[in-house]
Amino acid sequence: MGTVTFLAAILGLCCTFPATVMADSEHREFDAYLQAPFRSAADGTRTITLHFSYPGAAPEAATVRWRLHLLHPDGRVLQRWRGVRSLGTTSVAVAIRWRAQVPALRAGIYQLQLRATLFLQGKTDTIEQQWPVAAGSPSAAAAIRPALPGAAPDQHYTIYLGNLHSQTNHSDGGAAIDHCDGAQKPQTGAYGPDHAYGYAQRHGLDFLMTSEHNHMFDGATGASPQADASAARALYQQGMQAAQQWNRQHAGFLALYGQEWGVIDGGGHLNILNGDSLLGWERNAAGELLADIATPRDDYASLYALMRERGWHGQFNHPRNGQFNINGQALAWSSDGHAAMLLCEVMNSSAYSNRSDESEPRLSNFESACNQLLEAGYHLAFSSNQDNHCANWGASAGNRTGVLLRREEALTPQSFLAALQARRVFATMDKHGTLILTANGHMMGQQLRHQGPLTLEIHHRNSNGHRLAALQLLHGVPGRRGQVTVVSDSASTMLTPEPGEHFYYARATQDNGAVLWSAPIWVSQQPATK
Repeated sequence: MGTVTFLAAILGLCCTFPATVMADSEHREFDAYLQAPFRSAADGTRTITLHFSYPGAAPEAATVRWRLHLLHPDGRVLQRWRGVRSLGTTSVAVAIRWRAQVPALRAGIYQLQLRATLFLQGKTDTIEQQWPVAAGSPSAAAAIRPALPGAAPDQHYTIYLGNLHSQTNHSDGGAAIDHCDGAQKPQTGAYGPDHAYGYAQRHGLDFLMTSEHNHMFDGATGASPQADASAARALYQQGMQAAQQWNRQHAGFLALYGQEWGVIDGGGHLNILNGDSLLGWERNAAGELLADIATPRDDYASLYALMRERGWHGQFNHPRNGQFNINGQALAWSSDGHAAMLLCEVMNSSAYSNRSDESEPRLSNFESACNQLLEAGYHLAFSSNQDNHCANWGASAGNRTGVLLRREEALTPQSFLAALQARRVFATMDKHGTLILTANGHMMGQQLRHQGPLTLEIHHRNSNGHRLAALQLLHGVPGRRGQVTVVSDSASTMLTPEPGEHFYYARATQDNGAVLWSAPIWVSQQPATK
């Protein structure tokens, strides 16, 4: 079995338990995630757990085929596991006990990559994610050199950390922590936006967006015949006013209110970060629209066009294969979408976590889909959020979205949006960690027209003392729809790109297993002058 030894092949199902989320169209989705301890136990073993669920599936109706690969830092597959499971009304967990044989397997940081495909009624749905694992005691990465002698690249910026994805009782969130073990019926939660902003500020966040599901402002997950259309529209405006009033009364914290548009089943969620009108497709029995503006369900081309026209911007939430379709193409690019979309959620913690001590172990990784969107041609920075549905906004885990504002700027909705538009954003699983990428001294997020050699430098800092265990510089080509690849594992890399369009971003793994992602830098490389 090569450099890796199975101690006990697949142990099988370690548990089955009832799915707790509601089996309506909003939550009827395939879910798969990987839990892998970053370091092994004292005897060199670790238990990897694969979790699969599909709420609402009939017994034995859904089948999952999965594969797990152990990847070398250069991408080579070192070990393979695979299996098949049936899914019904329960969630299942598959346990694998594994030992990395060191020194046969050199000490270092490796990746465990999960690919799981659901087969249900002639349809398929695939999820891919990967997380780092340490073999042996990998040495810390080389010291990081600043981009300019004696100067850190963020010296002219203030870093703000927060959460851009959460719900309150304006939709299906806000449940009291001690009564929250899944999704709530819309508008039955105990707490609304005011409580959420105060909770997040007390727990050390600099900003929080409450992003309510756009089709739940009538108090239902589907169209309600008796719904009061004016009440639904008024509730959205109340949320907007609540955020504005909070910002007037609480300096140093930014309250944001908006909507998470779309449904999971056959569509995909995205946050509209600065929309001042409620969008929707549902109507009551009288034919009244339960929103301000009609937007056809799952019509992303029309949505992007509206967002561009209104100057609204968005974030792809927990993206995956098969979502955000335009003319039958998933994760599709459009010029309107390119103008509107700013962020891609690269990871989040469990939406239904009721933990408030940042200890949630259930984490999901969406880097594969984000990379597909970048390769499609979008200019997106990575974000890291929590999708809180319980009343623990920003406290379920230690992950954050980091946003860089110029030091002379106050934290306001306008300055914050400008920083997002500049893609001065990084994603971190550790609220103490910062990751910045520069290219010839230019800050990440920029689009450079360039000729000649390019020096890319990765800058990491952790205020809690954690050091780097691994660094990777990744490269892709906008519009190619190919694969993003690792081009360097050094803090400083000099290269001369081929003429054409490129993007680069950094991914770092700390010695505590936390992963950080910089925003990309886009380079339009010009041919050498003869």
